[in-house]
Amino acid sequence: MDINTVESYRLARTRGDLALAPGEVIFAGGTWLMSEPQPETSGFVDITAMDWPFLEISADGLRIGATCPIAHLVAWAEGRGSEPVPADWTAAHLAADGAHALLASFKIWNSATVGGNVCRSFAAAGMVSFAVALDAVAWVWRPDGTDLRLPVSELVTGNGENTLAAGEVLRAIEIPAYALRSRARLQKIALAELGRSGAVVTGRVDPDGASVFAITAATLHPVVRRFPSLPDAAALAAAVESAPSYYTDPLGPADWRRGVSRALAERIRIELEAGA
Repeated sequence: MDINTVESYRLARTRGDLALAPGEVIFAGGTWLMSEPQPETSGFVDITAMDWPFLEISADGLRIGATCPIAHLVAWAEGRGSEPVPADWTAAHLAADGAHALLASFKIWNSATVGGNVCRSFAAAGMVSFAVALDAVAWVWRPDGTDLRLPVSELVTGNGENTLAAGEVLRAIEIPAYALRSRARLQKIALAELGRSGAVVTGRVDPDGASVFAITAATLHPVVRRFPSLPDAAALAAAVESAPSYYTDPLGPADWRRGVSRALAERIRIELEAGA
């Protein structure tokens, strides 16, 4: 796509460089920005020159830099990265599962970034599914120099909508260690074999026995349901069916999304119960 309204391109190397002039937008992988006309955009501010670490592993968990390519995260999760996955991080595979829920080829993965996918905030964003499944927190830089941290499940407010204000920049996604040590599953479905996910459901059981189920793609914004233990079939079905914001579009009606989300959640519940 020729973006013929863009007249400037500059690299951001410091936090001060992130101050945007009128018409400027943040640019990282650019896979969405370059996919369609951007009539209100006159300049790109490339944040890949900030040199944020892609992945940082600590006792607290995993920090994923916003500019980390999806391919880099997937390689790490599949044991092909330069740093090994901690042995007790049994839910790390959800990174690759979430990437495979994207309507994108491995070639796109090499350019598209984790942060860009979260900030675009589409209902079927695979990195949103992954982040929400594991209680990820968004670390946001504000233009006044302060920082904000909030759950990714609260950052995304609609299909292509989020709470980021003008000038705010996603610095990283932080995933707590307790969630990475859980037993976790992801199930997805689409109307076409290679189509965009119509529903993505994740479920996990934490080391303390509590369970968390999340619905994405089927709802306009992430929906999280928490239980003190693994629920029975009836309780889980009721929780999934009562989720708000199931929607209709050319890729599936709302009642279908609700029904398949219930079925996917039950599959996950059975798998987690069997693995107990």
